[in-house]
Amino acid sequence: MKLKQRMVVLCAVLLLLGLAKIFLLDGGEGSAASRRDLRAFHKMEAGLSLSRGARLTHTLQSPWEIASQWVGPREVYPEETPELAAVLTSLSSARIERADVGYKGTQLKALLVLDGGQKVVFKPKRYNRDYVVEGEPYAGYDRHNAEVAAFHLDRILGFRRAPLVVGRNVNLRTEIKPVATDQLLSTFLMQGNNTCFYGKCYYCRESEPACAEGEIMEGSLTLWLPDVWPLQKHRHPWGRTYREGKLARWEYDESYCEAVKKMPPYDAGPRLLDVIDTAIFDYLIGNADRHHYESFQDDGGASMLILLDNAKSFGNAALDERSILAPLYQCCMIRVSTWNRLNLLRSGALSAAMRQALAFDPIHPVLAETHLAALDRRLSGVIATVKQCMEAQGPDNTLIEDRMNLPHP
Repeated sequence: MKLKQRMVVLCAVLLLLGLAKIFLLDGGEGSAASRRDLRAFHKMEAGLSLSRGARLTHTLQSPWEIASQWVGPREVYPEETPELAAVLTSLSSARIERADVGYKGTQLKALLVLDGGQKVVFKPKRYNRDYVVEGEPYAGYDRHNAEVAAFHLDRILGFRRAPLVVGRNVNLRTEIKPVATDQLLSTFLMQGNNTCFYGKCYYCRESEPACAEGEIMEGSLTLWLPDVWPLQKHRHPWGRTYREGKLARWEYDESYCEAVKKMPPYDAGPRLLDVIDTAIFDYLIGNADRHHYESFQDDGGASMLILLDNAKSFGNAALDERSILAPLYQCCMIRVSTWNRLNLLRSGALSAAMRQALAFDPIHPVLAETHLAALDRRLSGVIATVKQCMEAQGPDNTLIEDRMNLPHP
């Protein structure tokens, strides 16, 4: 065979191999990775619906002990959690032993201690479900329902990196004020017949309190991670400047990812792929406010990027803020398992799964239908972005095996 003919045959073989990889990883079932990820997807589907009022019956452990034992370096809760409904039910109903102002931050929250000594973060309702937050993509107050929805999206995507969250209606007069610290009590006031509080935080103002309907305040409770897993805070490499007229480097330098790949902990290990997973997660929920992130301490870069503080999400269903996806389209790579999961959630499957998962929550309906539709629309945008990367550089350079130790050049 002449050299020219051999080259033609070789090119054809390489093209077929590339197309085969795309087929197998684009929702197909032929590869081992696809079969593994399909089994994981079916497990998620089977555990999606949670029973209201579920209780622990087979153990003497408290729900807080069980949830604490779930936490590991790469997950907040395991793939199969038959006790999840019972833990969330306890979170939404356990007696409140103590209430104080929230920990450091810019937004209003309260730190509660539940029966048994479990710490939780309470974020109060600020907006009705159909309220549209105008302005910058990070504008507005925290949305308590966004925390609930983001947790269940984390379950559906198979990341398992978000702390447990549930909605709860709290009676401020009977559940909070009798056990509140003087510091928190000093921020309570009345507006008409409604009990309000404004707490202590960077943007907390007496003129902008959160108000209950009468004495009943809707909010979200986030389970505090165990103290044996201390957190370390990191500046997000794709963070915004939050200063008008001043751009971050990633906003004007399309080769910025190459510089990130040379910096620890992004030069090896799973962290850069975690950042890309998080960009996809944040784009789906409309969260453009992840200026920092947390991992576990002293992890050498091996810990997961923990999906904390997701309340600046689901503010404007009509706004698809593409800049959130910068880590994806600048680095042009994605985990195989993430890519497979996204493909399994196409054609309305994502919004259907969210409806199913959120039906359990005590503050149901958690999201307006416009936000559920936005999830499906944004998912199509993510998939289109990955396909553009594969067309530009090939699937082998775009789809990264999950357990690869990523030594970047």
